[in-house]
Amino acid sequence: MSGTRVHVLAVCGHEAGHGTALRQLAGPDTTVVTSGRELYRALAARPARQDTAVVPMTLGRDPGLIADAARTVRALPSDLRRTTAVADPFGGPEHLVGWLRAAASAVPAEAALLLTAPGGDPHQDAELDRVAHLVRRYGRHRLVQTALLGGDPDPAEGVRRCALLGARQVAVLPASFLPAAPPPAPAEVTVLDAGPLLGPAALAAVLSARATAAVRRLHDSGEDGLAAALAAADRHGPAHSHGPDGGHGHDHHPHHGPGAGHSHGHAPPPPEAQQHLHSSPLTAARSHQ
Repeated sequence: MSGTRVHVLAVCGHEAGHGTALRQLAGPDTTVVTSGRELYRALAARPARQDTAVVPMTLGRDPGLIADAARTVRALPSDLRRTTAVADPFGGPEHLVGWLRAAASAVPAEAALLLTAPGGDPHQDAELDRVAHLVRRYGRHRLVQTALLGGDPDPAEGVRRCALLGARQVAVLPASFLPAAPPPAPAEVTVLDAGPLLGPAALAAVLSARATAAVRRLHDSGEDGLAAALAAADRHGPAHSHGPDGGHGHDHHPHHGPGAGHSHGHAPPPPEAQQHLHSSPLTAARSHQ
């Protein structure tokens, strides 16, 4: 690997609010972009010999983002492609379940968990329900519900449903990079802010690990990650991309559902994040009566 620092391009879709959730957390060697035109411009503007890793910022609900990023990289001139690697995505469903379980470990067992994430297509929303089922199946909370930011049910409705099911405490826990504003609490119900999913140190550690591994593969074996990234959406059904001039891509693809033949519910957080996970998400949580 060359002695120059690796520049990281964190490519964001709806799970990160198309970048709004991460721009304030980016370090000096990281640029937060959306896929398509913004990614292409960022790649074209860097020095030709600078090692660059493109990291799709998905947690498993947006495989189309991975393929869109790869198509954009593939469109680069050859001299820029030589030092560009598409990294493994930031996380998959197994990571998301593990991170949610780690965060939920500090939530009182008698509280309900309300997992929130931006709404996507019906298959992406169903994947969130599958993740919630696995968090409940392998966790200690009897009640785990989901809510969609900008969708139905929204967090306020999610809290109301938890209350109707008997919860007197509801812990709102993001299942994406986007925090949820604590919704109003019904009478006699306390709403706890159990986020974020990952603290800044853990997020930076995972991002660095993905980027470093991608550039190492590029130098060691010439593997740029394009083939695996382009196949990501195919493994989940058909998708389409608008390419460098199309803004962020839109995917239309079924995700593997509860009957897909594999479960990731018991996976722990990856080693690079374990030591950075906040040990008590509720230490600084806000309680809303």
